[in-house]
Amino acid sequence: MTHPAIQLPTLIAHRGYSAAAPENTLAAVRAAHQAGVDWVELDVQLLGDGTPVIWHDADVARCSNSRGTLSSMDWANAQNLDAGSWFGDAFSGEKMASLETMLALLNELGMGVNMEIKVNKGRDPIALVERTLPVMLDTLPSERLIISSFDSHALAHCRQFANSDRLALGVLFGSVPKTWRAQCEAIEAFSVHPDWPRLKRIQAEAILRDGYQLLCYTANDPSAFHSRWEWGISSVITDEPGAFKRFLDSH
Repeated sequence: MTHPAIQLPTLIAHRGYSAAAPENTLAAVRAAHQAGVDWVELDVQLLGDGTPVIWHDADVARCSNSRGTLSSMDWANAQNLDAGSWFGDAFSGEKMASLETMLALLNELGMGVNMEIKVNKGRDPIALVERTLPVMLDTLPSERLIISSFDSHALAHCRQFANSDRLALGVLFGSVPKTWRAQCEAIEAFSVHPDWPRLKRIQAEAILRDGYQLLCYTANDPSAFHSRWEWGISSVITDEPGAFKRFLDSH
């Protein structure tokens, strides 16, 4: 099995540099780039009218000045939201980003993205993949794109669009289950993305032995994570890439 020639970075900025700017926004991606981070992790889902947007939650209450579910909104509604002032006055007026606008920024900055296909409760994974994956495949080179998801139906459908040499797929886990190998083989996965405190060393060794890359989320304390590097982990997904950079530079 062949995969895209992805040069995995040590650090991937979680939802952009989300400790420095409102998560999943253009501002957060720019902040990551300014901090010298080459890759970001973002979430994509659909509004009620089918518009693909970069957003994590099923609703907008936590990260905007309004309320309501994404499934009840259209693009015009979404553009009326202030998606920045909740984080800080400096980001007042920041807009929810469309997938198209975000991809354009990633290309402008030459950045890679681990894009999570975010299937919130009650939403259709197949519709989400069909509306978003072709756009990403058309816009980004294969060496700058990893698609990940917790949803096995979404990942299986992604594989229908492109072979493993064109599209890198990552399987997201909380705790790594006993069925991890079968799940990875079923979609010809590139990588496994576990919740780092729940990953066991014996699991890491088995995953690497089978030829998968290990990307761990969401680590924000570089000293607590430090011993894990020797397990062979490729990348850490972090809200705090600046703190990790400073720690790694001093060790």
